[in-house]
Amino acid sequence: MGVEAYITFAVILAVLGALAWGRLPADIILMGAVLVLLLTGVLEPAEALVGFANPGVITVAVLYIVAAGLKETGAVQWIANLLLGKPKTQRGAYARLTFPVGALSAFLNNTTVVAMMLPAIQEWSGRLRIPVSKMLIPLSYMAILGGTATLIGTSTNLVVDGLLQAERGVAMGMFDIAAIGVPLTIAGATFLILFADKLLPTRRGALEQLQAARQYAVEFVVTPDSPVRHKSIAAAGLRSLSYCYLAEIQRDTDLVPGVGPETILLPGDRLTFIGDPRCATELRKVRGLQPSAGDVGKLDVEHYQRRLVEVVIGPDFAGLGMAVRESRFRSRYKAVVLSISRGGERLPGKIGDIDLRVGDALLLEASLDFVEQYRFRRDFMLVSPINDESPANFRKAPWAIGILAVMILLNALGLLDVIVAALVAAGLMLATGCVAVGKVRRYIDTQVIIVIAASFSLGVAMTKTGAASWLAGSLLSVGGGSWMALAAVFFLTVVCTEMLTNNAAAVLVFPIAMEVADQIGANFMPFAVAVMIAASASFIIPIGYQTNLMVMGPGGYRLQDFVRIGLPMTLLTATVALSLIPFIWPL
Repeated sequence: MGVEAYITFAVILAVLGALAWGRLPADIILMGAVLVLLLTGVLEPAEALVGFANPGVITVAVLYIVAAGLKETGAVQWIANLLLGKPKTQRGAYARLTFPVGALSAFLNNTTVVAMMLPAIQEWSGRLRIPVSKMLIPLSYMAILGGTATLIGTSTNLVVDGLLQAERGVAMGMFDIAAIGVPLTIAGATFLILFADKLLPTRRGALEQLQAARQYAVEFVVTPDSPVRHKSIAAAGLRSLSYCYLAEIQRDTDLVPGVGPETILLPGDRLTFIGDPRCATELRKVRGLQPSAGDVGKLDVEHYQRRLVEVVIGPDFAGLGMAVRESRFRSRYKAVVLSISRGGERLPGKIGDIDLRVGDALLLEASLDFVEQYRFRRDFMLVSPINDESPANFRKAPWAIGILAVMILLNALGLLDVIVAALVAAGLMLATGCVAVGKVRRYIDTQVIIVIAASFSLGVAMTKTGAASWLAGSLLSVGGGSWMALAAVFFLTVVCTEMLTNNAAAVLVFPIAMEVADQIGANFMPFAVAVMIAASASFIIPIGYQTNLMVMGPGGYRLQDFVRIGLPMTLLTATVALSLIPFIWPL
């Protein structure tokens, strides 16, 4: 090896150390590594920036827009509520969880699936009286496994496919990986159904431990065409909400006596819920309910441009001592008051008749720019967005689901490449209003894109300097034949993805895998697929995969919880993958 190879090794070790240190963002670390490789002459500018033009990386960015359309329209929550149902046993609950999540993750980014399913699973667990700690690791694991079933299921698959196109001139089809991914998903689901209850702790999650400091009363009305009309409160999913409870129902001019789980909802019913500030966000996700505040319909702001905000009235507020109606709140602030809390307790009565005082906490529906506009004004002492979300536009959900189906069919039938099909789908999401043009940039995770693209430079440097060839020779020195070489590549990728991230691991190990295949004269495809699958097999350490980190807090998990169930899951994944890959793509 030459000096450039040693420089490459030093840079990679520095990247590993910096990522493990965790004090700097991953994109800054990787771009810093690219800069060092440029300054030392290891890479030319075109080689250093090759990742930013890779079709796989661009496809990942475009798919963020497709996922945004599904999120903005509430399509995933809609599907989830249909599929989860009311299982009678805990194993039945695991079955209802694992297979729908795996199926959704096959066609959506797994991080997106977990983000959208997490609140639904928390609410569902509470309704079934199952500790949320029993359900959230299976949610993460099935999102990871489901992502291995199609080319677009996870960004890792697209990255490896991009590398194959760039270095070997081979492009994979939408369902080529399904021969491995589908059996993996089924095996993982079966394992979780049988053993998750025994391996996972019974522990209260962060949400269950939360003591709401501020109580609000929000009123929603059952719309005339609501899917929950003529259903009982329990059947409508309003019995065990995560952030609030149903306190009373007003029907015409009367209060419905004895509101219980079997009370039937009728069109026009006004439902009063009591809970913390996130209550309104949770209720916005229930199809067929809308805020009963009369001014909501008069708010001159498009549906997709709204968000929920909590504010605390300051001493310079213009309407002090006035009733909400007299203060001209809606016209002055382009926002509608949904509820008022004083001294940590909700204020009953009609919102329009309540006099406003310094320190009152208001729950508002406002425009997207409300927070930036009033954050530093003295009208309010505090301006805080609630989950930074606008309410789901369920009317557009069928459009979003249809566009996703069109994208899949266009590629599956060979009519368009993945990147072109994704671009068509993203364009349709924008054209149909499933996602607003102004919100597109918010949904594209530029840090992920930069990390993936910059990782390509490290892979190029390893191949160019001979570092990958040296590492491949070291792996092969243990002997054992082609299958042992394949297993070595698989487990090397698993170790890297637990230490780094899935995409960085795939890009770093890919050139080593190709060198291993070349040195033993084997078919390179089994090794590429092994990297693709193993880079997603992050079950043991939560920092290795973003979905594991996402469920760690809400599930109340500790590191040992992931190790206990993650080790057998990793061994199961390795067994299934290493048994099937040589049969599908002979060595």
